[in-house]
Amino acid sequence: MLLEICASNYQSALNAQEAGAHRIELCSELAVGGITPSYGLLKVMEELTIPVMVLIRPRSGNFVYSNADFDIMKRDIELCKELGCAGIVSGVLTSDFKIDIKRTSELIELCRPLPFTFHRAFDHVVNSEQAVIDLVNLGAKRILTSGQYSKAIDGIENLKRYQEIAGIELIIMPVVV
Repeated sequence: MLLEICASNYQSALNAQEAGAHRIELCSELAVGGITPSYGLLKVMEELTIPVMVLIRPRSGNFVYSNADFDIMKRDIELCKELGCAGIVSGVLTSDFKIDIKRTSELIELCRPLPFTFHRAFDHVVNSEQAVIDLVNLGAKRILTSGQYSKAIDGIENLKRYQEIAGIELIIMPVVV
């Protein structure tokens, strides 16, 4: 089993690596659900020996983004690729709480050949089973979710069902807070 730790600062990233984490999701501002880390924090990747996945989320709040927000997300993905990150964690919803197929597809294509993980916006979708199918079809590699509950243990049946739907095409990554 792989252990991925969410780190929001330099010291927590180093601590996670030293404690045996296999991978890090790097972000800032965990108290608001995480946002894209600063350029300076992204440079921490140079000092780590484990893969670093980077959260791309330009602001806190909902997961419906303006055109300006979306342009920032695309630029941040390009920067992360240049800096050598191992993958991207992001996602976009529509105002009616579905996967924004067009925009999520653009992000997935832009981050190639790196893997794309759809983040916890997934826990806000209205039809989670359809959302799993949509993300498989788009080429996402992982979904971060607690099974649409505040705790993954409470959503365990949903997590199992999502993995059955996804098969081997996509990994369901339970979020333990």
